[in-house]
Amino acid sequence: MAAVPFPLVEIRSVANAQNEWVALLLRAPEGFDEATLQAMFGAPDLLAAVAPLDCILLLDSPAVLIPPVLKLLPPNRVVVAVDARALAGEGVARRLAELQMEGLRVLLDGPLPEGMQQPLALRSVSRNVGGEGVLPPASLPALFGPHLAYGVDTQTSLRACENAGFGWFSGVYALDDADAGREPHQQDDGTTRRRLMTMLALLSRDADACEIEAQLKQDPALSFHLLKLVNSAAFSGGTHIASIGQAISRIGRRQLQRWLQLLLYARQHPDGPPNLLLPIAARRGAVLEELCKRDGGDRDEQDLAFMTGVFSLLDRLFRTPMAALLGDLNLPGDVEAALLARDGLLGQRLRLCETPSLDSGTLDAAGVDSGAWWQVQLHAYHWAIQVARNV
Repeated sequence: MAAVPFPLVEIRSVANAQNEWVALLLRAPEGFDEATLQAMFGAPDLLAAVAPLDCILLLDSPAVLIPPVLKLLPPNRVVVAVDARALAGEGVARRLAELQMEGLRVLLDGPLPEGMQQPLALRSVSRNVGGEGVLPPASLPALFGPHLAYGVDTQTSLRACENAGFGWFSGVYALDDADAGREPHQQDDGTTRRRLMTMLALLSRDADACEIEAQLKQDPALSFHLLKLVNSAAFSGGTHIASIGQAISRIGRRQLQRWLQLLLYARQHPDGPPNLLLPIAARRGAVLEELCKRDGGDRDEQDLAFMTGVFSLLDRLFRTPMAALLGDLNLPGDVEAALLARDGLLGQRLRLCETPSLDSGTLDAAGVDSGAWWQVQLHAYHWAIQVARNV
């Protein structure tokens, strides 16, 4: 008997008002059924990969939450967002209230059926604000939160959601040109990031280590970030690195180049909020690298795939056309084609990273099946979560 293909499942990040990832929002384009939920949670991969983040499941109905499925959903890690229209069904409100009493966190997703009052036991909500619009200011009680707003695609929408009382947010608002990657109070002249670009150019032409060290030493904040990153539990090999010279000599140019690429997106002030572009860039880099590895690409090809993913947000970060940023980096033609026009296989895979809603055709164009895509997503989100916690 042929193996049943793994269902297509989309994963989207959820952040709080402090720009910290707090959960992942999971959606099946055809809706979750019992078999899909058992395939996802029946093995330890999912919850282990995304720890310590929660998983939020968008469900059409609580009918899929049968006892064998509920046994796989630890209440301290899983939230269910159930379509509020399901409340029109007999006994649904009572069933959801029972699940909540048993410890499962429940959000009512979307507007209530016409003429129905909000059940007293079910006061936490989620909304697709891209499709349904934002609620009026102060319309959500903080006592029953955090409430989730998804489809938040602009900074204006984000602020409106905050004013309404939402505490968790999902969408591409971090990419909005209005504030692309900027901390609200940031008064940065871009010196650190320009110095990073200079160092990456030096690495690309195989410059002497002394030149690279000299550039790093000109920027104490950058040196601090680099030493913090290379000594973090997520990246260190158990050897403490105490100086920039040690970092360059011990970790090697390959790892140094990767960390410098990521440090482009580091917060620019120690007391500022994290930059939400950082985990997005880290995820893209990890996705493209892992897909290249699965294709049998060698180490150099994997490095270029990783770089393509990480660099794909440079125009947002610097608010500068991509072509102007790539001039000094001497990148291979396929990498430039992917970054400038989303051409070629790397470009198709970048599109895959950027597309909020997927279908089998999008996956086919990138040469990926749904089972591989699931595993690649878990790998990439795991890595991005670690990066965000250590940079």
